[in-house]
Amino acid sequence: RTFPLALDVGSGRGYIAQHLTKETVEKLIQVDIAENALKNAVESEIPTVSVVADEEFLPFKEDTFDLVVSSLSLHWVNDLPKAFREIHQVLKPDGVFIGAMFGGDTLYELRCSLQLAELEREGGFSPHVSPFTAVSDLGHLLSRAGFNTLTVDTDEIQVNYPGLFEVMEDLQGKYILRMGESNCSWNRKPLLHRDTMLAAAAIYREMYGNSDGSVPATFQIYYMIGWKFHESQARPAQRGSATVSFGDLAKIDELL
Repeated sequence: RTFPLALDVGSGRGYIAQHLTKETVEKLIQVDIAENALKNAVESEIPTVSVVADEEFLPFKEDTFDLVVSSLSLHWVNDLPKAFREIHQVLKPDGVFIGAMFGGDTLYELRCSLQLAELEREGGFSPHVSPFTAVSDLGHLLSRAGFNTLTVDTDEIQVNYPGLFEVMEDLQGKYILRMGESNCSWNRKPLLHRDTMLAAAAIYREMYGNSDGSVPATFQIYYMIGWKFHESQARPAQRGSATVSFGDLAKIDELL
């Protein structure tokens, strides 16, 4: 299938565009709220147009795009249900949304270590990593936005680091720009005391450390596919129209 016009939501420097070909996408609109990322977009073989915009307020008419993609940016969205509704609105009937985003168990080792260290040293804790959506909520949110024929999958990737400080440096550095690298909440605590950080590093190594001295950082990724309704799409059969009972499954060998 060829998609004449596609939209990349939260495109960053255009990493998805590098993996698209003219045979699948004829033209790509790249949208991101970070203007500098769009200005430094990488080259691709398909024509692209960059637009500075918020994922929650997409500046496009209804029924515009044949395909919408998004890779690892939606965990930064303030109002995820609204972002899904915006994506659904700009899709044409029988258009498809294909996305990936970080999910609930991402960086759980880091979060637990920081919380325990703050409770011990400071008598309370403040979140230092942005919140993530649970996979159990994702299908419901997509369905509520109007998508059908949903597919939701999850995967976990573990990356090993020398210690907690290297994990945090990598998250805040140039190599992993769009992670849960810090907490964007207004009520967050801006600084961690040195003693708290040292305690967190010790807790991290004690609770999660590998036998070789390194520590793991887990990244959970949700993959989702949702279609905008069209008359040509397959539909489930009417209730009660089945001609075979589930009870007959035990006799499948005889039937064959």
